[in-house]
Amino acid sequence: MSTSYDLVIRGGTLVTHDGIGPGDVGVRDGRIVEVGQLRGADGGEVIDATGLHVLPGIIDTQVHFREPGNEHKEDLESGTRAAVMGGVTAVFEMPNTNPLTTTEDALNDKLARADGRAWSDYAFYVGATTDNAESLRELETLPGCCGIKIFMGSSTGSLLVPDDDSLRRVLESCRRRVAVHAEDEERLKARSHIAAEGAHPRAHPDWRDVETAFNATRRLISLAEELRRRVHVLHVTTADEAAYLAEHKDVASVEVTPQHLTLEAPDCYERLGAFAQMNPPIREAHHREGLWNAIAQGVVDVIGSDHAPHTREEKDQVYPNTPSGMPGVQTLLPLMLNHVSEGRLSLLRLTDLLCEGPNRLFGIVGKGRLAVGYDADVTLVDLAASREITDDWVAAKCGWTPFAGMTVTGWPVGTIIRGRSVMRDGQLMNEPSGQVMRFYEGAGP
Repeated sequence: MSTSYDLVIRGGTLVTHDGIGPGDVGVRDGRIVEVGQLRGADGGEVIDATGLHVLPGIIDTQVHFREPGNEHKEDLESGTRAAVMGGVTAVFEMPNTNPLTTTEDALNDKLARADGRAWSDYAFYVGATTDNAESLRELETLPGCCGIKIFMGSSTGSLLVPDDDSLRRVLESCRRRVAVHAEDEERLKARSHIAAEGAHPRAHPDWRDVETAFNATRRLISLAEELRRRVHVLHVTTADEAAYLAEHKDVASVEVTPQHLTLEAPDCYERLGAFAQMNPPIREAHHREGLWNAIAQGVVDVIGSDHAPHTREEKDQVYPNTPSGMPGVQTLLPLMLNHVSEGRLSLLRLTDLLCEGPNRLFGIVGKGRLAVGYDADVTLVDLAASREITDDWVAAKCGWTPFAGMTVTGWPVGTIIRGRSVMRDGQLMNEPSGQVMRFYEGAGP
């Protein structure tokens, strides 16, 4: 007896809740309707995945696409195009745009801008400020909002929650998990002379030192424990924080980035200058190893790219006038697959960090698993493929990556969103058809 599907992904090696093994995926009306050995299937499109691994669609929970206000660096079309070129099917976009995403009107403006232009699925953070703290409980439940973002140090305009009284107000208002950039603003201001005197990006991790990050993280966790509020500590960079957060998993989830897992100081600043500059900074090798240990021990919950592009001209200025941030959404998966190839983590652990972890933490409806009833979001990867990362491959507007010239093993070769192919073998397919993501009420554990 045959069964009709709109799409069958046949002959690949599936990475599912049941482990890794051969199988097929049957899709109907944009959702997965069967996983396993499909026999007698007819109708619709068939993708031959022989020799490929079939992953759940990759979710990047931290990107900055710069629209509105800085579209010369990136916009929602180009940023999501870079995402799907790198095998990413869904993104969480950050609120430090111009104007800031701190109101319902600003959120709705972003949703309108993304409609019909986004290649991947999407949701947007609302930024916390001292002015909107009391309205955050309503804002965080709006359609298209993935949560609230707090900047404890150095952000755009009023998008800053630097003191404990303001931080308390924000945490008391929110119910969902709150994402936090944890750097201590007072220490940053007091030490800013180090950057000016250093006059080179190698001074960046000296200015924004370990204590700058760790002080903010301790302050955040102290309040979170007191108020019993769930917080998500973004781009953790120090071995000290990783060990500390391991003791506070009752309230804290942890993100690390591929940059901090791959690069190290001072080498990256000598080779790349300001193109390696980001906040918090790339640090020395022993901090990188501390992050890898946190992955091995299960302390890290997700990996996000912190995609934050700037133009070459902006990066070519004299430090500290150079902006912090680098592109990353397109290199997220290739870099991490290379780490899998080199034995630093398993493919199952990677899938947990990039698919199931985001689903679990943020309560995303229908994404993050290859399972019946879920959206047919699929990332096809060739674990044996050896490719050089080049600037020419980068779809982001900035046109550069700090990883140019690096050869990696493992490469995304197909991006499928709700059963619709949008990238295959490095070529875009169809037209942008990204949709807004949905979240469960009171989302996240």
